[in-house]
Amino acid sequence: MASIIASYVVTPKEETPKGDFCLTESDQTKRWSHATTIYVYNNNNNVNVNELVQRMRDSLSHILVHYYPLSGRLSWTEGGRLKMDCNAKGALLLQAESKKTMAEYGDFSPNDDAIKELMPNIDYSQPMEDIPLFLAQVTKFHGDGNAIAISTAISHTMSDGVSAVHFINLWAKLTRGETLDPNELPFLDRNVLTAAGLPASRRFDHPEFKPLPLILGRTDNIEEQKKKTRFTLLKLTAEQVQKLKQKANIGYSDESKERPYSRFEAIGAHIWRCACMARELDKNQPTLAKTVVDVRNKVKPPLPRNYFGNGLSTTVTTTCCVGDIISEPVSYGAKRIREAVERASNDEYIRSHLEYVARQERVDVIRTQSSEEHKANVFFSGNPNIVLGSWLQMPLYEADFGWGKPNHFGQTIVAPFDLAILAPTRDADGSIVIFVHFQMAHMHNFIKFFWDNL
Repeated sequence: MASIIASYVVTPKEETPKGDFCLTESDQTKRWSHATTIYVYNNNNNVNVNELVQRMRDSLSHILVHYYPLSGRLSWTEGGRLKMDCNAKGALLLQAESKKTMAEYGDFSPNDDAIKELMPNIDYSQPMEDIPLFLAQVTKFHGDGNAIAISTAISHTMSDGVSAVHFINLWAKLTRGETLDPNELPFLDRNVLTAAGLPASRRFDHPEFKPLPLILGRTDNIEEQKKKTRFTLLKLTAEQVQKLKQKANIGYSDESKERPYSRFEAIGAHIWRCACMARELDKNQPTLAKTVVDVRNKVKPPLPRNYFGNGLSTTVTTTCCVGDIISEPVSYGAKRIREAVERASNDEYIRSHLEYVARQERVDVIRTQSSEEHKANVFFSGNPNIVLGSWLQMPLYEADFGWGKPNHFGQTIVAPFDLAILAPTRDADGSIVIFVHFQMAHMHNFIKFFWDNL
């Protein structure tokens, strides 16, 4: 067990703007609950944990001056929309001590309930207006010198992964005694990413907001939502990544007008294919893959440097048959993934996507599912479909709080639907780790097909 020995409400060190804060339509479609991550440091230096926490507390107070919306609170407004109030109520920083050694937590898998004690406990039954938008917990392990875990939780309404990682890395930089460069500071004005008022003739049909395919013979996905998912971590060496890319690009030549399939497209198609094999579905079963596109450099003009918010747009592939995904080459699925990403990388499509959300009477109907909300969500993304994500461009291991880079970075919650996220490794040697969340009943077969068909 881990015990909380200190709790600090941390507010901005200086006066910050007060009042309503703009939330974009992209923010409104993301789940308001918190995205959580954990960093583990196997430190052998003589650094006092109490002193570290005080430095973290002070640096958090400093960085919240620049990221002052994270000190505010959310509330509900009409149409299931969210309102943001910059009231400087503060973030929450917890200090804890565990009775377990670092080794007793194993690989820090989210399958193990023990990892929850390393995370800030968030009571979602209390009024939303009382829940901090950013929380962190520093836990010292029993023995092990000064080995610690730092866990973070940030409301997805306030930030996507790109913005969250940038914020945490800057907080770490301040904690280790460095100063921030002006070009590192966040851009907070979200009015630059709003619905553009496109004429009806320029609007698109948006399949990403349509109900997803169901298992043949069923009228809903309730039974699939009841099935338990499990987490596993798969690691591909640089050579295996290259092998999958070559497999997807058979027949590609440099004279071709199109670029070769990327790591994400090739590996994503392989994952989709193995998922279809593992589920043993009818060959005529419709299936699709869902992913997101970082629109920061896709909109015109591009979003300002260090835009803080949700710069993401959801997209889905065309609906395919399971039989085709399995029997066709990997390039078949890779092409569908590319088409989906390219469709959502067009400025007019992105603006149309935002306007579609703006026209909805109730945004909560199309809001991204979360562990709290998914049972009532018609857009459940599990069997027979899959969600693919990429963190490949994120500096996940740069959170050096003064003890060096983390030995482990990971997720702490098992998604309630089938999901695979590609991420870099700490070694930065071209290898890739894949965070896989998959139905427990099919996980064994998925892993088998993943390696057998590599």
